[in-house]
This record gives sequence, structure tokens and C-alpha cells, in this order.
Amino acid sequence: MLYTDNARAPVNEADWHRLIEAIARGDQAALHALYERTHRIVFTLIVRITNNRESAEELTLDVFHDVWRRASSYDPAGGSVVGWIMNQARSRAIDRVRFDQRKKRVNQQADDALPSAPVIGPLESCERSEQAGALRDALTVLKPKEREVIETAFLSELTYSEAASRLQQPVGTVKTRIRSALAKLRQALDNTVRER
Repeated sequence: MLYTDNARAPVNEADWHRLIEAIARGDQAALHALYERTHRIVFTLIVRITNNRESAEELTLDVFHDVWRRASSYDPAGGSVVGWIMNQARSRAIDRVRFDQRKKRVNQQADDALPSAPVIGPLESCERSEQAGALRDALTVLKPKEREVIETAFLSELTYSEAASRLQQPVGTVKTRIRSALAKLRQALDNTVRER
């Protein structure tokens, strides 16, 4: 139970459920009411995880955007409304921390690289060309939705949650499609190697 402010009584779970049900029906006033009651704790949790106020502000808005989009999928059997919101906030914050760490590693590696590109010989150039061709051929075995999720996640260096948000798909669907696509790519590339 949370207090909306010190002068008011705590909000009971039935009231939280009514807010989520109203949001699922498209009631923007209900979303505003939910935001007013919970945005401070969501923001505080995200700041503690990310240690970045600017990221926390952005992610807090993302969490409530997700609540708006996914309110109809809320299942009371899975826990309280506030717990559901806080799990989304925690997940988004952790994903952002991981993304930022990965970005730092990539930038550090780029900074550590030699300033000039290495000169490659004709043999290596030919091998790279063959590898690129094999990968292009392997990509043709993917279904359009698998290819879309692979391109979104890997070419843009997005986390599962970020890819799911960009594609407006559930995270589980994105993970399943990535797993399936990678297995197909691995098999196709293995077959290409065996044929040589």
C-alpha cells in the first residue's frame, strides 16, 4: 500500500486494480492518477539502479508508456499493481545499465584501436567477401519477423527490452524470435562451411 500524500489514507489493492482496468480501456485520467501516485517511487528506484537522473527521468516515462500499452495484460495473480510497475521499472533500469556498460566497452575498444585501419591483403579481402556472401545467403532462411528482430536488436545494439519497445512486441516474443533466428543462422552457416 502506498500513500498518495501524508494527509490521505493508503490506497488499497482494489483501487489499484480499478485504475489498471480503466487504463486498459483507454482512460487517460486513470493513467494520470496512477502516475501521480507512483512516479516518485518508480523514479527513485531507477535513479538508484542507473545512478543517472537524466536516464531515470526518461525511463520513468517509458515505464508509464509501457503501463499504458500493457495494462490489459496485467494479471492480479502475478502480484500487486505496484509490484508489476516496479518490476517493469527495475527491468528497464537494468537494461539501460547493461546497454551503457556495453557502449562504454565498445567506445573504449574503439579508442584503444590503432588510428589507421590495417592494410589487408588480397587473400584476406577475398575471405571477408566470402564470409559476407555466406551471411547474406544465411539471412535468406529467416522468416521476415525473425530477420526484422535480428536487424533491430543487433544492428542497433539494443537490449531485448529496447528492441521489444521499438518493435512494439512483447519481450518474450523478441527473445524467442532471436533464439530461433540465431539457431537457423548457425545451421545455415555450418552447412555453408561443410560445402566448401
